[in-house]
Amino acid sequence: MTSTSSTSSTFLPDKRSGPGVELPPPAADFARGRARRRLLNWLTAVGFQVPALVLFIGLVLLPMLFALYAAFFRWGGFGMPSDYAGTDNFTRLFQDPVFLGDLWRCLLLVVLSLALQLPFALAMAVALNQRLRGRAVYRMLFFAPYVLSEAITGVLFSMVFAPDDGLADHILGAVGLDGLGGEWFADPSYVMATLFLVMMWKYFGFHMMLYLAGLQSIPAELTEAALIDGAGPWQRFRNVTLPLLAPTLRISIFLSVIGSIQLFDLVWVVTQGGPDHHSETMAVTMFQYGFKRYQVGYASAISVVMFGICLVFALAYQRFVLRRDLEGATTTMRGDGK
Repeated sequence: MTSTSSTSSTFLPDKRSGPGVELPPPAADFARGRARRRLLNWLTAVGFQVPALVLFIGLVLLPMLFALYAAFFRWGGFGMPSDYAGTDNFTRLFQDPVFLGDLWRCLLLVVLSLALQLPFALAMAVALNQRLRGRAVYRMLFFAPYVLSEAITGVLFSMVFAPDDGLADHILGAVGLDGLGGEWFADPSYVMATLFLVMMWKYFGFHMMLYLAGLQSIPAELTEAALIDGAGPWQRFRNVTLPLLAPTLRISIFLSVIGSIQLFDLVWVVTQGGPDHHSETMAVTMFQYGFKRYQVGYASAISVVMFGICLVFALAYQRFVLRRDLEGATTTMRGDGK
């Protein structure tokens, strides 16, 4: 009886089995399938990243490293650098009155951008965030200059500010201000101010759209609550809108400063750095020495200094200004957040 019972129990069907019910796979097969899925996911991620990584290394990293290498040579751009100059290019750089003037003009553009361009863009964003008839058209019109290329903008304003025959001189003459017109881009006293007007017209729409996006992300309930509490327009802007818009303002300031440091194409099309270097920027000076005078080693030293200025500013700005915005912004693959 015992043997019969044990034998029959061996062939008893599993109560968990039946039509439409599958038993779980063995642990070893499950582990192998999980490992294959991980490998497939890893290969997929690598496959998507390799093309971008190849382009970054070939078009960004290697040229940067070669520019750093060439900065220590007297090199005309033909063949490989062989005339080692040590730090002579950098010593010459900081004794060059043109480059020192570039630093001053860069600082001037940064100050003007922060003091005039960004406040004007913020004011226009606040105005166009109100319930205005046709505000979509106004937004499009103010953003349109940013869509134009720098080359088109430069050619356009070269005609607008052309001496005697330009639109600017005609407008001033029509309102009886003929004495204010003249050689806008040819006079060393006015060339930077005129150039900044062109820059402001070109780029303020970009910052305006940034501010509009930030304003529209502010909950309307907060403004309504301040209004109920009796806060006036300025109090609501100062105590509600401006603090909540601060992250957008910080990003806008960062982009404006970096753009002023690297400014090239608009200046090159309009003035090519003239008259007598009075509108030259670091990028224009680098281009002049590298592609006009064939002093590529010296131009490489300028590019290294430009990169160093941007890098130091970016790291300092991230450390001391963007720190609050970046806290908690990084994520990990672990569920515990560690």
